[in-house]
Amino acid sequence: MGNSIREAISIMKPRQIFISILAVLFVFPLMGTFAQQATNSVSIQVITTFDYPGSVISTQPQKINDGLDIVGIFVDSLRVTRGFVRFSSRNFSAPIVEPNDTENFTQGRGINNLGTVCGDYAGSDDNGHGFFLSRGTFTQYNVANALATLVFGINNVGDFAGTFSNGGGIFQAFVSLGGAVTSFSVPGASSTFAYQLNRSNQLVGYYIGSSGILHGYFRDPNGALHFPIDPPGSTGTVLFGLNDFNWVVGRYSDSSGVTHGLFFVPPNKFFTFDYPGSTLTSLNGINAAGFICGRYRDASGVDHGFLAFVTGAPRANEADTEMWHESPPLVTPLNPPSLVKPVNPSPPVSRGEMPAS
Repeated sequence: MGNSIREAISIMKPRQIFISILAVLFVFPLMGTFAQQATNSVSIQVITTFDYPGSVISTQPQKINDGLDIVGIFVDSLRVTRGFVRFSSRNFSAPIVEPNDTENFTQGRGINNLGTVCGDYAGSDDNGHGFFLSRGTFTQYNVANALATLVFGINNVGDFAGTFSNGGGIFQAFVSLGGAVTSFSVPGASSTFAYQLNRSNQLVGYYIGSSGILHGYFRDPNGALHFPIDPPGSTGTVLFGLNDFNWVVGRYSDSSGVTHGLFFVPPNKFFTFDYPGSTLTSLNGINAAGFICGRYRDASGVDHGFLAFVTGAPRANEADTEMWHESPPLVTPLNPPSLVKPVNPSPPVSRGEMPAS
């Protein structure tokens, strides 16, 4: 079901830090247009780092809401994978484990301002299935007739996005707006993943091209797709989150094997962020105020979460984004699937393999 997140790493104690780092700005002519000079700089300030408490070997924040609650994934010393919420109080939730998880694998992927969490788990059929968690109650979710469904992001009105598969290891993206579900794929892609949508129903994610290379994409509310989105020097790009200003976060790898955090303002402004001394930096979620959650990997191979704040970011120009090279809306209506009955939480178990986190 995608890339393995089983990594032989160890835990570091949480520590309070405040680092101000000037991001590197690339102004790159996306689709051969829009070359321009940078008029401002972007600063990403790391406020604190953290790890889920206990015998944990990996902490992977995924999304952040406007109240500064962060949802994420952790892996313990037994390679059990579980979801978590780090509240704005800096306290952590108990491990999030979907009751039907039979494979020791539950992931927290998205959170909105109401505190509703979305994610996925591995069931007895060895496939991924979506879930929502609200006020202690789990609700299972599967796209109609799909073998696997993964829910990656949810906005503040309860619309959500993710990916599904009918088998063969091929995934299509989907978005659910007001209960109406639409599937889509980037043309020529072997798989497409939808990671987050904002209040305007603009959406970001990534796809796997025919050569196996990962590229980012942006989807307009009318279904038009803008792709590929790759900063200069990228050998693989993943876009994870965006806010209502169309500030986009993700990561990309270069030819030397280093993975950099990515801050992107459509249609063509790329900013690179590297946590000091890291071999991997990933920016995964961003809220309306510009607070960012992500993770970094230190020199010993240990992954840690962080909370950061971006300043000096230009607002995306809607007129410019309309001039993007557009594909026609590539949408396939699906019958809105019903939510499976709510179930009560059961004792935790979890683990497995999934798309990028």
